[in-house]
Amino acid sequence: MAFSNALTRNIGRLSFVPQALRPGLISRLFGKVVPFVGTAGLLYESLSSEKVVVSLRNRRPVQNHIKGIHAAAMALLAETASGFVVGMNLPDDKLPLIKSLKVDFLKRTQGSMKAVATLTPEQITLIRTQPKGEVLVETLVTDESNEPPVRCEMLWAWVPKKRSSAASVENKPS
Repeated sequence: MAFSNALTRNIGRLSFVPQALRPGLISRLFGKVVPFVGTAGLLYESLSSEKVVVSLRNRRPVQNHIKGIHAAAMALLAETASGFVVGMNLPDDKLPLIKSLKVDFLKRTQGSMKAVATLTPEQITLIRTQPKGEVLVETLVTDESNEPPVRCEMLWAWVPKKRSSAASVENKPS
């Protein structure tokens, strides 16, 4: 049986939409869920449990002072792709949390950018079966030169959505 969670079920509900229109529709819908993603204009090009591809056009609202994509927008692009691939595999009773976001700037950007976040089969099994844990998500960000202007490391964790009653009692003030 295929894995299913709220995210994959919501994406599956769009299967009636022609394939050519799906990326724009999914991007608009998730841009409403996470407003900053919508403001930046991220486009979800490809979604699977193993790989998520998200792109960002170099346009005025996301530019820096030299007309390239702003550093914060590059980080958002990588964080979104990596978080989405984790989300595609996370059981509904778990909450994803980013633990660290590391971005090394290697060169000036050229034009628009794309982030490809991937998980190994072992990481997918870990996310789906462990009550809590963490994974370092490989995320390759390239620009129109097909070279990476940044190197990114995204460490994602997951925890149960609801705290256990024992933990709640321990954390109550006296």
